[in-house]
Amino acid sequence: MKQYDFTSGNIMKQLVVFSTPILLTNFLQTSFQLIDSLWVGNLLGSNALGAVAVSGTVIFTVLSFIIGINNATLTILSQLKGKNDEIGLKRYVNAFVVILTFISLTLGAAGMMLAVPVLKFLGTPSTMVPEAKSYLEINFAGILFLFGYNFIGTVFRALGDSRTPIRFVFFAVVLNAVLDPLFIEVWGLGLNGAAYATILSQGVSFLYGLYYSLRKHLIPFSVPRWPHRKEVSMILKLGIPAGLQMMVISAGTAAIMSVVTSFGGHVVAGFGAAQRIDSLLMLPAQALGTAVNSMAGQNIGANQWTRVRQIAVNGVLYNISIMLVIAFFVALFADRIVKLFIQQPESSVSFGAEYLGIIAFFYPFLGINFILNGIVRASGAMFQVLVLNIVSLWILRYPLTELSASYIGEKGIAFGMGASFVISSIIAFLYYRYGTWRKKQLFTERE
Repeated sequence: MKQYDFTSGNIMKQLVVFSTPILLTNFLQTSFQLIDSLWVGNLLGSNALGAVAVSGTVIFTVLSFIIGINNATLTILSQLKGKNDEIGLKRYVNAFVVILTFISLTLGAAGMMLAVPVLKFLGTPSTMVPEAKSYLEINFAGILFLFGYNFIGTVFRALGDSRTPIRFVFFAVVLNAVLDPLFIEVWGLGLNGAAYATILSQGVSFLYGLYYSLRKHLIPFSVPRWPHRKEVSMILKLGIPAGLQMMVISAGTAAIMSVVTSFGGHVVAGFGAAQRIDSLLMLPAQALGTAVNSMAGQNIGANQWTRVRQIAVNGVLYNISIMLVIAFFVALFADRIVKLFIQQPESSVSFGAEYLGIIAFFYPFLGINFILNGIVRASGAMFQVLVLNIVSLWILRYPLTELSASYIGEKGIAFGMGASFVISSIIAFLYYRYGTWRKKQLFTERE
């Protein structure tokens, strides 16, 4: 597969070609969880589905941390790629392998030991605890595979190849879809079967990705050795704030639910359906954020700051054009889209459609955040992006949503969230334009 050098060539063409496979990969990742829920809900009933939903909250938080760590991977390796530093690439790939293995094993052990206390902290109904506990423990036992196959995909994207990771994720999704009914129903393993299917499909996909990478010599893997102190220091200095960024976003989303639940069941149901749609509709902006991170990282490594600015401009323009098309489509068919997820009661459908019709036209502003934060993140300014996310979610989105909802009712949820998207995009632009992120230097010339 071709690895792109983003330090030359047509930026818009590269952005389109590079981001599209990332979008498809993200969509496949989303469908992985959806397929699990469909099989569990249809074969085991609502109680098992509830156990998956509660456990999924914990797994999503861990996955958010993994995605954050991978953002640090993307930044460091893309800069080294831009510098054409093959030795540095090999050293840091080794360092990430060692550190991520240690983190995943530690998280796995902690998750297995703390499964019950965490479930009780989340207020899990007592009838769901036994099944949710087993489901969580099995997933945590296989968390190394979740880390592994996400990491391999991230390394490919840092090197300029966004197509190859699709095959690994697609393989995992198809294998999971086949194994789920076999393990759950045919072999009578129940909800545990769904967990076994998940870790087995991720494990086989990880091993396939590792074998493919080594056979084709696509990633500079080496026999693992303990990394140098400077490598460990840089990875933790970037990786911990990057991991916390995603966890802040996850926690902020949960806080918004406290506003939603105050309006009763029909609003909760409508908002839940709308959020499922939201998660799909925001995939293009998220893919663009990942793409510009890698593209800008290579150019920062090559010290080509004019192209970094051009990547930001092209990314914002491409994002606005895509998200506006999506916004008009959603506004026209909001009612029908919501009915794909819920039919009754009509008040829930009505709220979900109204919410989507309003929030859709604020999507471009949220996309601007993804793009500009991706550019800033490419420099290694992870702590600064963490602060921007805290401001966006906890100083703007949650308070504005609560304030707007208290004044104009349930409709205010969409207007409050939308207003926070606009203001946070302005703050992101001001920091991009005037902030000190350009002074961040991960590697000295001597190195």
